[in-house]
Amino acid sequence: MSRSLPDNTQLGNVSLQVANLDRSIAWYRDVLGAFVIDRDSESAQLGSYFDKVPLLTLTECRGAESMPRRGRLGLFHVAWLMPNRAALGQFAAHLAAFPDRVGTANHLVSEALYLTDPDGLGVEVYADMPRERWTYARGEVQMASLPLDLKELTAAGGGHMYTGLPEGSRIGHVHLHVGNLEASTKFYRDVLGFSLTQSSFPGACFLAAGGYHHHLGTNLWAGDWAKPPAPGDARLLHWTVLVPTLEDVHAVVARAQHHGIAGASTNDNAFALDDPWGTRVVVRVA
Repeated sequence: MSRSLPDNTQLGNVSLQVANLDRSIAWYRDVLGAFVIDRDSESAQLGSYFDKVPLLTLTECRGAESMPRRGRLGLFHVAWLMPNRAALGQFAAHLAAFPDRVGTANHLVSEALYLTDPDGLGVEVYADMPRERWTYARGEVQMASLPLDLKELTAAGGGHMYTGLPEGSRIGHVHLHVGNLEASTKFYRDVLGFSLTQSSFPGACFLAAGGYHHHLGTNLWAGDWAKPPAPGDARLLHWTVLVPTLEDVHAVVARAQHHGIAGASTNDNAFALDDPWGTRVVVRVA
């Protein structure tokens, strides 16, 4: 039985429940620059105009309760990975036209901008620094939250207008509020198959496949009293891990069975399982 995900694992579609579909589509289209690939009265698929690969599914639950700043487990943010620093710089300049509050950070492995969608769900947009600039200590990639030179980043855009998510944009990672770091690491490392890449960041752990800095972050920042979202809340419905072959899916099934964790086959090429706090992850053939 394989103990880890293959090196070329990536993330796929993320599915969110929102209170008002039209409002959310408008925000992800106008602010993030996502393209509506398909929609009906209850849901929509969004991605890049150039790739037309569904990266985000929005499903309406009319009147859903917004995500509070603290107190709820589940999604902390969905992180959209830009193909290069120039694209992120153009996006940074684009944000000046909107009233949204924007957080920034230099993470040593990436540069990141942080926003909140209309339902209080976190959104990160980032670009990786070259891997040769990443540093390591005691076998772990070094990450931090340092001030970001926003002026320099914006200048990297070369003065070009941001016209939407560029070709090659994808979901780079997902970051979750969890109730216990040890339990979350056991699930996402030992069952799902990610490797632990950073465990010394205050109140958080980071995991990945293939030597990436992280495909998944977990943290305790929602508070000791935090609870999983209710069915009627704005929330993460599921996130997706893309693996190369059906054998890789079967390896996750075998690890889940070994640890006594029940899951469900969504079709012949996918397997869904819930973490200890009910957050669903789907492992699917790319």
